Amino acid sequence: MDRVERIRQRAYEIWEREGRPKGRAREHWDQAVQEIEAEASEDDRGPVAPDPTVGAGSDADNGTTKP
Repeated sequence: MDRVERIRQRAYEIWEREGRPKGRAREHWDQAVQEIEAEASEDDRGPVAPDPTVGAGSDADNGTTKP
């Protein structure tokens, strides 16, 4: 499994664990990146591109979709 997919799955787990709150996708993604990075060896570490689905047509502050 590639690194971005591991991060995506971890962010989903965090979201579920916190009761599936709206508008916190960026926070969950960032927390997942930190957790995965902490687990990775020095050789595996590197930059991670932001999740392309976060912020694409949604208002990250309140979880609503932009018109």
